Amino acid sequence: MEIPVIKMDQLYGKKRSETLSLLHNACAQWGFFWLENHGVNEDLMNKVKELVNKHYEQDMEKNFYGSEKAKILGYEKASSNVDWECSFMYRHQPKSNRHDIPELLRSTVFEYAEEVIKLAEQLTAAMSENLGLDKDYIEKAFSEPSVGIKVAKYPRCSHPELVMGLREHTDAGGIILLFQDELVPGLEFLKDGKWIPVPPTEGNRIFVNLGDQIEVMTNGIYKSICHRVLPNKNGSRLSIATFYNPGADAIICPAPKLTYPSKYRFQDYLNFYSTTKFTDKVSRFQTTKVILK
Repeated sequence: MEIPVIKMDQLYGKKRSETLSLLHNACAQWGFFWLENHGVNEDLMNKVKELVNKHYEQDMEKNFYGSEKAKILGYEKASSNVDWECSFMYRHQPKSNRHDIPELLRSTVFEYAEEVIKLAEQLTAAMSENLGLDKDYIEKAFSEPSVGIKVAKYPRCSHPELVMGLREHTDAGGIILLFQDELVPGLEFLKDGKWIPVPPTEGNRIFVNLGDQIEVMTNGIYKSICHRVLPNKNGSRLSIATFYNPGADAIICPAPKLTYPSKYRFQDYLNFYSTTKFTDKVSRFQTTKVILK
């Protein structure tokens, strides 16, 4: 199966309607997709990648392979709650931990986060529009969005059959924008009961998946999908995942416009239906919520 590809620049040209439709289908039927022509500076992306790999080689790699988790592998199967990864979290907003991450990365990761936030805002506007909501609905519902970047390497693993890189899960938050390795695979998403491998990144594409709060806010129209990472015996995989999440105090609920009417007498609905049978079903549901409550 071909993972959907959304060309962001076409949202602002003659193919806007077609691109919005592709995005809607990707969110509703897949819950994940590739972004091309996304506007994030490619020189900046290359610099982030270069510096993360440099930090891994200078510091993280040695510490990881010296850990108890790494030492025990090869002698027995790892515990089911162990992930074969090394990572750190950069919190960008509302309260930054910029000075807690490696100095080598501070300014570049900050710049990268600022650009990816702009991209996330464009996505939420397009998604809101596709759902018939105000363009700023999702952004406002996130109530001062929380943004962080998980910087991870999934180290080369001599016994990949004994451990998971990252156990299967859905993401708790909103929209995840992933810049990943261009050579080493490992990420897989579950679709229709089958694990779909996500190939390494080509041409600085960004991979997007939706989190649990988007599924709730869209009343299940858009999907949060289970995914996992498999370790690799031939190389270490890079993962730079930006989480565009609701603020900690955001109150999450389905958008009222997307919910079904509830608690009405069937005969009342039939009476209303007799005069609206040949109108749009969604509009009928919305009106039913008002007149039959």
